Amino acid sequence: MALLAGDSPSVAAAATPLPAHVYAPYFETWTPDSITTLAQQSGSRYFTLAFLQTLSKSSCTLAWDGSKTDPVSNGKYFSDIGSLRALGGDVIPSIGGWSADQGGTEIGDSCKDVNAIAAAYEQLITEYGVSRLDMDIEGRSLTRAAGIDRRNKALKIVQAHFPNVQVSYTLPTSASGLERSGIAVLQNAINNGTRVDVVNIMTFDYYDRVTRDMGGAAISAAQGLVAQLHGLYPAKTTVELNAMVGITVMPGLDDYPHRTESTSVADAQRVHDYAKANGFNTLSTWAVQRDNGGCPGNTSANNCSGIVQNTSDFSHVLNPFTGP
Repeated sequence: MALLAGDSPSVAAAATPLPAHVYAPYFETWTPDSITTLAQQSGSRYFTLAFLQTLSKSSCTLAWDGSKTDPVSNGKYFSDIGSLRALGGDVIPSIGGWSADQGGTEIGDSCKDVNAIAAAYEQLITEYGVSRLDMDIEGRSLTRAAGIDRRNKALKIVQAHFPNVQVSYTLPTSASGLERSGIAVLQNAINNGTRVDVVNIMTFDYYDRVTRDMGGAAISAAQGLVAQLHGLYPAKTTVELNAMVGITVMPGLDDYPHRTESTSVADAQRVHDYAKANGFNTLSTWAVQRDNGGCPGNTSANNCSGIVQNTSDFSHVLNPFTGP
């Protein structure tokens, strides 16, 4: 049962903390795929489950992919997550995503009651025993100031009840760092006293007509992010700010129609090495189901990378990032 946002928590199940450095590729939850099967295939042990959204534009109920048959209370993935944890892994639920953010079913946008949003987050934490919530904010959700404020106020309530649960914000980026809309999301969190543990930048879909070197652009974006975090959190050291950085790459071809934004396995290796050397927090890919060469030349497919590669090549390169 979820805690009401105004209640003092009873003894909550203690979630296992994530490693200090974790590779957690996104797992597309609208598919029938098994998390454990993909873990065994890829060698990855941590996954970001995408996505949770509400049932409608006025709803406060979180469900996997907004499906009425899969609300949080129904416990979808309980068995699968248990099997993954038996392998030494865990999951990060991700709330929002492009479709929800565009369609108004991201909970900060659809639910007008801050306490109800907090209660939904707390239900997710207690039902699944997780130690991090990811907020995937893009599209129209980046411009909805009321939703941004409600979301951060709700997270502040959650952090009072579950101080050890981390919050990550997944945000779009340019090749030189966050755009103003992303910075505004973080500034609002600061204004509300909401702790942000990880800022995870999506290093693809730049649509800038110039980006060709995707590995170099991801590194440049991360460098820009660290500079921006210095401005937002002036009391933190560079080491502390680096420990807030996450980078998500898209294996192979992304949505850019000219097919010039193509991330190779070698690009992923460069990003891994830079992130490791600088003590970043999180690496990810969109998504584990794309980590195969089943559709050369196909842009933005959900089940293949669009480049020639072996199955799980990206995961094999990025898995070693996980560790203390």
